[in-house]
Amino acid sequence: MTDFAHQIQALRPQLLRYARNQLRNNAWAEDAVSETLLAALEKPLAYTGAAQLKTWLTGILKHKVIDQIRRHRREVSTSTDDDHEDLDDLLFKSNGHWQEMPADWGHPGAALGQRQFFDVLEACMEHLPGQQGRVFVMREWLELDTEEICKETGISATNLFVLLHRARLRLRECLQVNWFTGQHTPN
Repeated sequence: MTDFAHQIQALRPQLLRYARNQLRNNAWAEDAVSETLLAALEKPLAYTGAAQLKTWLTGILKHKVIDQIRRHRREVSTSTDDDHEDLDDLLFKSNGHWQEMPADWGHPGAALGQRQFFDVLEACMEHLPGQQGRVFVMREWLELDTEEICKETGISATNLFVLLHRARLRLRECLQVNWFTGQHTPN
């Protein structure tokens, strides 16, 4: 095995973790990572060194994850009971103000640089209900536009925006409890 192949193989666990977080299906994640590694090994000269190897592989993996979503879109649940829970009533007063003012998050930019924060964020994302988590990943991690997400999931743009809003509220609440209050342990 070449040095390049060893470097790629060493990054496999990190790529697999990323794919599992995005797809929430171990078999699909394994397929996406295998396709990524195969693509990298088939064309090693495509890696010019302009970015870190992990960054380059993650870019390839993003496309493989999208391919997996497209390939298996009929197998993914489109709605759960949790998707319909009205979080607005729990978090906001009738006049639109917070029920309980959020704690000061300090300097979020500094927190983003900490690996622990990403561990808590990933754990919070794993707790998002099926469709909320799926559309959030498609929008924020895979950077798909509204039209493509709606086409892939079979939902309307209005429904997408509601799901994204609810996902962000859930993530905000989870991060509030598990990161910004100082506990640093995911649910």
